[in-house]
Amino acid sequence: MRVAVVQTNPIFGEVKKNVGNALSLMETAPADIYVLPELFNSGYNFVDEAEVGTLAEPANGPTFRTICEWIKKHSCYVVYGFAEQADRIYNSAALVGPHGIVGIYRKVHLFDRENLFFAPGNLGFPVFNLPFGKVGIMICFDWIYPESARSLALKGAQLIVHPANLVLPNCPDAMVTRCLENRVFTATADRVGEENRGGVDLKFIGKSEIVAPNGKILCRIGVHRPAISVADVDLSLADKKQINEYNHLFKGRRPDQYNL
Repeated sequence: MRVAVVQTNPIFGEVKKNVGNALSLMETAPADIYVLPELFNSGYNFVDEAEVGTLAEPANGPTFRTICEWIKKHSCYVVYGFAEQADRIYNSAALVGPHGIVGIYRKVHLFDRENLFFAPGNLGFPVFNLPFGKVGIMICFDWIYPESARSLALKGAQLIVHPANLVLPNCPDAMVTRCLENRVFTATADRVGEENRGGVDLKFIGKSEIVAPNGKILCRIGVHRPAISVADVDLSLADKKQINEYNHLFKGRRPDQYNL
């Protein structure tokens, strides 16, 4: 199957334009599943809670409806990050397919000023069964906690999709380790550009990538421009947890010796 990471440069608050630009990129590269960045439709650098409330949407809101119409024409799946208006406001990702919403993930590990605007995620780390394999979701700063990817891998995820708005430099290389220690594929979709708002200046690093269970970087986009990149993957490779004759990645774990 084909996985695509879509690297965008959203303009803060220009939801309709940001969604349209992403779909235009997606039109250029057929795939079975597309991964878009965190908060791809709204932008990231909020000034206050009121601003977040203005740009937040319910899971079945305008962004979902636009993307769902596109999906029906292309028979695929899309994962995208958005500010979710629910009982509270969450930094969420939606997995959408030809029949609508497959599932929602709410970011567990909020980064920096996100703690001012979003409620911590309360849905755990979900894994969804799709026609081509098992897909788990995490968002951006979740990468720094090994428990995030490990939780998904232990639940059977073969592919971890990872919408992101990265400002720290370490994640692209760290995802190689996440793949090696879990023997999974990962698809990190980051954004590029800068947002200087309310006296806070953020520069996003790009480097969207797809990584294989053996740590091989199948594709990595640059740091400056919006782009899309795809990789053909065999998700069954993520089921092979036997490292050698005597070591199985998960069977060899010693939970009785871990102080968690």
